Amino acid sequence: MPKPKRTRRGRSRPRTAARQNASAGRDAYTARNQTIINLTTDAGQPAVRGKPQRVWGNVPARNPGFTGREDLLAAVREALLAGDRTVVQALHGMGGVGKTQLAAEYVHRFAAGYDVIWWISAERAPLIGEQFAALAGALGCEQPGAEMEVVRYAVLSALRDRDRWLLVFDNAQDPEDLARWLPGGGGHVLITSRSRQWAEVAVLVEVDVLDRAESVAFLRGRVQGLSAGDADRVAGQLGDLPLGLAQAAGYMTGSGMPAAEYLDLLGSHTAMLMDEGRPSSYPLSLAAVIGLTMKRLTAGNRAVPVAASVFAFLAPEPVPASWFTSRAAEMPAHLGVRWGLSWRRALTQLRRHAMIRIDGEQLQMHRLTQAVVRDSLPLGQAAEARALAETILALNDPGDANIPDAWPWWAQLLPHLLALDPAASSNSVILRMADHAAWYLIRRGEPRSGYDLASHLYERWRDRLGTDDEHFRAAENTRAYALREMGRPGEARQFDEDNLEWCRRTYGEDDDRTLVSAGNLAIDLRLLGELDAARELNEDTLARLRKIHGENHRRTLTVAGNLAIDLRRLGHPAAARKLDEDTLDRQRRVLGEDHPATLGTAHNYASDLHELGDIQGAREARQDTLDRYRQRIGNDHPDTLACAVGLASDLHELGENQAAQELGQDTLARLRRVLGEDHPLTIKAITEQDRYLSAPAETPAKIGHPRNPSG
Repeated sequence: MPKPKRTRRGRSRPRTAARQNASAGRDAYTARNQTIINLTTDAGQPAVRGKPQRVWGNVPARNPGFTGREDLLAAVREALLAGDRTVVQALHGMGGVGKTQLAAEYVHRFAAGYDVIWWISAERAPLIGEQFAALAGALGCEQPGAEMEVVRYAVLSALRDRDRWLLVFDNAQDPEDLARWLPGGGGHVLITSRSRQWAEVAVLVEVDVLDRAESVAFLRGRVQGLSAGDADRVAGQLGDLPLGLAQAAGYMTGSGMPAAEYLDLLGSHTAMLMDEGRPSSYPLSLAAVIGLTMKRLTAGNRAVPVAASVFAFLAPEPVPASWFTSRAAEMPAHLGVRWGLSWRRALTQLRRHAMIRIDGEQLQMHRLTQAVVRDSLPLGQAAEARALAETILALNDPGDANIPDAWPWWAQLLPHLLALDPAASSNSVILRMADHAAWYLIRRGEPRSGYDLASHLYERWRDRLGTDDEHFRAAENTRAYALREMGRPGEARQFDEDNLEWCRRTYGEDDDRTLVSAGNLAIDLRLLGELDAARELNEDTLARLRKIHGENHRRTLTVAGNLAIDLRRLGHPAAARKLDEDTLDRQRRVLGEDHPATLGTAHNYASDLHELGDIQGAREARQDTLDRYRQRIGNDHPDTLACAVGLASDLHELGENQAAQELGQDTLARLRRVLGEDHPLTIKAITEQDRYLSAPAETPAKIGHPRNPSG
């Protein structure tokens, strides 16, 4: 398309002003917009003799409540002024994101820069011609009643002879329907569409949801007395979608409903609310927009409703495309859908109509779209969709939650697992994964979050499955583990004693589940100061594990490491060192140098050396372990911090008091943030820090030892 006929002066001045304001942050965008208005329009200028009469048609009224989008408006304006192929801009995005409102605001804001502005409703392609005929009459380039092809040619020719025109094709569906109606010449074209298939005829401009500050400002401007906090919560539940925000504002204002009540209603009746409170500036409610889109899509591909319903039961966070394709052969047949080409076609259709967003290999459906689709499903179809979503997650189980390599996969899967309410599932794999998800949270260093999830599962499964169910018992074990990591071993002991008694009665003394439960109770006993009882239980458990699994099994090695801690605490550091040396050597060969269990034993081995007076050896071993912890699980993980507490003690004993103080201060600040002021490890770090600050660097001091990270 040829460049618009503009003088150099008319093009360069607004861009120069934009560059001059660019460093001023967000306010610069507003300043830049005003500069563009002032320098690229003839607002306020005297009429030019011989200038064509202004032609204006079908433009929606300006929305006085339009909020935000300053950056996007400035970007569209600058791109249109740049000429070349950028004179056709396609604003695309999901229904309700505000594409039409953005286009209308652009028209009103920059109207003085155009002699001809014509708005064309393009949703129904056969009606475009009639609107062109009206434009032909306004331009005076063709008589009423002319054949449509004659009208089209006349309008396009008339526009090519002008520079200052703007056509808006609103809600266009297909580039093929529009291509023949796009003029060349020096004017501008805006297209709004839910489709993103415009790359061959236009520059794509994605219109996303509002940012949170814009959403809050919008709601507070519409709902009198709404606090910033309530506005933030409402915006979060609506996913910052402009139409959803507008409907919420209309509903709360019209009904006088407070934000708290609206949020409660939104949680259980989303689809209903998204059919209420439609503002006059939108032709349809969000529920109607989504319903019409789904009706259009399902007519051509039976995989589309299956795909949409699966996404509706997952979380609004991104979903890896590989979840649906990497194990396609294992996917169940569902409504005749093949998990290969037909699935990809369904995703393409959903993306084309902005029902989902595809970013590389990540797929995402907006939370309001999910709710409307989900609530529109009959009960039978909803149950099928939920079950299918569960199957997809089960086929993509991240695996052992103890291994840091699996944590990114757990982080990606967790919101989708929780969205399915796994406590209510009848899929045994999902029940197991739910417990493993709680375990993952604890191992990742978030014991409070792990405790909350495990407690939820424990309570739901106790009532639903009964106390003899293995899933309930797994949740009981995980809940106790979380309590222990939170520094509450007394509470953990109650659950572990109950679990051990049940396992012995149900499975026998030598079953793996019984032996794991015995090992957990032994840790509680040690943390509560019952060292002899802890040692006796660990010795018995270790003997049984060696007999059943041998010396090198990971469970055998875990209990051996815990027994070594008991021995050291009981005043037998030489015996502890011998056992830790053997355990560490085996773990390095079986699990690897950087496995969390190996690092836990290495940390404990350093404590043995410290207790035996080899402070330099302890310092070297602990520094190596701390470096590995930091690289493997991060600076703020509780196991990393426990190791840092020990290293600070080593440094102080060696007379490096400044280094000990610096490491101790940093570690204490992290512990307070991660575990809280009252956690035993935080209290220990406070005590140690006070000692570093009060004692001379050259005075050695005997100290205790941090807890066992692997225990």
